[in-house]
Amino acid sequence: MTIHDVLKLNITKLKEHNIEEPILKAKILLAFVLCKTKEYLLINQNEEINKDIIKIYETNIEKIINGFPIQYITNKKEFMGLDFFVNESVLIPRNDTEILVEESLNIIKKHNMHEILDLCTGSGAIAVSIAKKIENAKIIATDISEEALKIAEKNAMQNNVFEKVKFQKSNMFEKINSKFDIIVSNPPYIETKTIKELSEEVQKEPYIALNGGQDGLNFYKIIAENAKMFLNKNGYLALEIGYNQKESVIEILKNYEYKNIYTKKDLGGNDRVIVCKC
Repeated sequence: MTIHDVLKLNITKLKEHNIEEPILKAKILLAFVLCKTKEYLLINQNEEINKDIIKIYETNIEKIINGFPIQYITNKKEFMGLDFFVNESVLIPRNDTEILVEESLNIIKKHNMHEILDLCTGSGAIAVSIAKKIENAKIIATDISEEALKIAEKNAMQNNVFEKVKFQKSNMFEKINSKFDIIVSNPPYIETKTIKELSEEVQKEPYIALNGGQDGLNFYKIIAENAKMFLNKNGYLALEIGYNQKESVIEILKNYEYKNIYTKKDLGGNDRVIVCKC
């Protein structure tokens, strides 16, 4: 079978199973299996594909049909213009989180900040992206998962910022013993009962990285209660939130007397980021 035939057959298969972006996913997956680019597929549509390669490809197509994220198959996700390695140990970075990184970068540059803490770093997407943009950044990135930290370290090395980021296993602030100009976090924020209602793809991601407790607010309460002890004078706190959590998180922050609270919307028009000062 040719590249054209294989793509046509499997795009149809993905469409029959109502898979989102079937053409894009079919092409990305075939390019990955062939170790080629998507452009190569376009230019060489009549090239014959080895039967063993087709078998591997179709096995991966079945994984997608069964809800397995394509990013975990290719071990790749682009974020902030950088390539990140991802697997089942980490949450797949979302485009919405770029809003958190961009606003954090604005604050860091405006106030000439250097000391940065990334809580719940996961794949390291936030810490690595900030380190890439801020020349003299000194970042500590923490996570409770040792496997996640291994992936984050790999991404720091892959993006040439390993010397700027110290990765540390810590249950939130438990092992932190220094102060920072800004604390950035995309904590777990999905209500426990809601997780089982999410798409099959999302449910394949680490439960620990999704579960924000009964009301989805567990980690915001922990952060609000403790962050001031780890922030320098006039330090900032920047948090990603769920689309419906703005008022609840603002109330938590006000209860701990944080100041200058404001929010930023994501590309879908949902409130996605909350920023405040200590």
